[in-house]
Amino acid sequence: MPDFKIAPSILSADFARLGEEVDNVLKSGADVVHFDVMDNHYVPNLTIGPLVCDALRKHGVTADIDVHLMVKPVDRIIPDFAAAGASYITFHPEASDHVDRTLQLIQNEGCKSGLVFNPATSLDHLKHVIDKVDIVLLMSVNPGFGGQSFIPETLNKLREARKIIDASGRDIRLEVDGGVKVDNILEIAEAGADMFVAGSAVFGAKSESDANTYDSVIAAFRAELAKVGK
Repeated sequence: MPDFKIAPSILSADFARLGEEVDNVLKSGADVVHFDVMDNHYVPNLTIGPLVCDALRKHGVTADIDVHLMVKPVDRIIPDFAAAGASYITFHPEASDHVDRTLQLIQNEGCKSGLVFNPATSLDHLKHVIDKVDIVLLMSVNPGFGGQSFIPETLNKLREARKIIDASGRDIRLEVDGGVKVDNILEIAEAGADMFVAGSAVFGAKSESDANTYDSVIAAFRAELAKVGK
């Protein structure tokens, strides 16, 4: 079975108590903290920057932090997030004038690098820089806002990306972001994804036993993922 990773997006967390929220979701079995960075330029929303990433590290978060840059241009902000403790840094090829150079910059800063593909963006970029890619993120909604519904065509794109990754022979994660829920995570995994971003599905559902934990939804995700290949 693949090494599946669940990466709750803090975009849907309670920012008034963000450190506690992240602690609780990790205690409930999440693997990675997903950071949605929006600039109100490349996407029509404004969210968080490297100071928040740094604050979580100082708070004591040791899990991987997966920084998804929805900003244009991207190169200026990459060193700041690397210094703030990012583990992964991904960006959209449309937001960089030199995709290969930006991937190198991320790796030179000591982070794992990746490309993000919007629903209507071709995977062609990936084929030319796959030697510098550690993670591929497919958007299954249009970027900018949480709570959107999963776009079904993403399943075909996941299958295509999985073939490209497998043919490369490289250890590259295939991540999906947008509308991931308990009732569709199995088919998403079977299409080839091994890392799952979920925002409202996680932070919008708390276990009945403890209002401050997310045990039930993470457990439900794990139960569905355990069915892969059966």
